[in-house]
Amino acid sequence: MKKILTYFVAFIFIFFILPAICTKTLNVSSTNEIIKQEDSSNTENEPQDNAKNSQEETPITSTYDYRQYNTIKLLHTSSGEIEELPLDEYLYGVVSAEMPASYEIEALKAQATVARTYLIYQIQNNGTKHENANICDSYACCQAWISKEDRFAKWEETQRESNWKKIVQAVNETAGKIITYDGQPINAFFHSNSGGITESSVNIWGGIEYPYLKSVETSGEEAYSQYSSEVSFTKEELVNKIKETHSDIQVDWNTENPIQIEEYTDSGRVRTIRFGNISIAGTEARTILGLRSTNFVINYQDNKIIFTVTGYGHGVGMSQTGADSLAKQGSSYEEIIKHFYTGVEITNY
Repeated sequence: MKKILTYFVAFIFIFFILPAICTKTLNVSSTNEIIKQEDSSNTENEPQDNAKNSQEETPITSTYDYRQYNTIKLLHTSSGEIEELPLDEYLYGVVSAEMPASYEIEALKAQATVARTYLIYQIQNNGTKHENANICDSYACCQAWISKEDRFAKWEETQRESNWKKIVQAVNETAGKIITYDGQPINAFFHSNSGGITESSVNIWGGIEYPYLKSVETSGEEAYSQYSSEVSFTKEELVNKIKETHSDIQVDWNTENPIQIEEYTDSGRVRTIRFGNISIAGTEARTILGLRSTNFVINYQDNKIIFTVTGYGHGVGMSQTGADSLAKQGSSYEEIIKHFYTGVEITNY
């Protein structure tokens, strides 16, 4: 009887209790291994603030699949060389060149999305502009770009890694996102400071009207240094400046209005202005005189003509200081974009 009982207990232990113990041990071991892998992955991808290890420990580049645009060809205007870069890696250089890293992260994300959209639009609509390149690094022609090495040289050493981390975050967290109107990428113009109200595209560049580039108001831009500036000339200097492009100019300073603003745009910028016997567009006057925008007033002081200017840039599309101001007020990058571009959507490309 005792033998039978012993055999029975052994049978229960071998076939029921022992397998349960082994299974539990195996499950605990597997779970711990998964946790270790996740921790290792997070540690590996976590950006560090140590400048000495910047090349190894900055965040990984975006792996978003842009189909035929995963790699773009960038023309360096100073050397004439063409460099191939992953699309979002190219955008690190654009965002760090175009917007201060001190701006709010949502403003930087808006800039990244705008810059990405501008690139895609240029590739699709102006693909032969630079022959073998998709885009150039000149802000006057396309959009600005700077290498990581050159960008670091311009930043304070203690801020380099944190600034770069922020730029990379802005680009990577918007990877694949572009701005569209009627399903197509928009011509995503942007500028520094709108002076409180942006300009409609129909008022400049030969009257080209884009339905998404309308005049909108933005609060808070007066807090930025780009909001106001002043340029002054002597009467002789002013006439000589204009003579460089209009040799027949004549100004009688004894008349009541030797300089007269003849017409304003809906946003309050100068559409046309008369200097003596000639009338020119406000955009041309801005270029000739080196003014920051076409939103200006004129004052006379003895022998000087003083132009007091509001805003910085052509005023069309997204204002960068306006984006930062909206971000400070709690707006997301999507809300910022839809504020400055009328009737658009943000979609994956």
